[in-house]
Amino acid sequence: MQVKIINRSSHPLPKYETTGSAGMDLRANTDNPITLGPLERTLIPTGLFIELPAGYEAQIRPRSGLSIKKGLSLVNAPGTIDSDYRGEIGVIMVNLSNDPQTIAAGERIAQMVIAKYEQIDWQQVEVLSETNRGAGGFGSTGKG
Repeated sequence: MQVKIINRSSHPLPKYETTGSAGMDLRANTDNPITLGPLERTLIPTGLFIELPAGYEAQIRPRSGLSIKKGLSLVNAPGTIDSDYRGEIGVIMVNLSNDPQTIAAGERIAQMVIAKYEQIDWQQVEVLSETNRGAGGFGSTGKG
């Protein structure tokens, strides 16, 4: 699938790092490093603008390496970039560690996965079909 992209960053386009990769890394497009204190969050620009076809979204997800090594994650994970959005992709990062963490200019901060979705029409009813599970949730199907 071809996707139109504008790259106003000083970094190369996102790419799949391996043949089995589902996501492409996004980089911080900043002039200077950004330091986040414990529990602090900020919006980090990427310099990227995309035009997805209708029926697709870009999911912005945390990078596991940043999460385990620095305690950095995303506030709204996964974030969604809708097909009709034309603004810059921004990543809302949060520092979940007890120490200040610095994000370098050009550092890989998140990954982007392109996913197909369906839009629905609601069918309002009074009763739903029965299942073995029923209304059980929040750990009701097992013991740990």
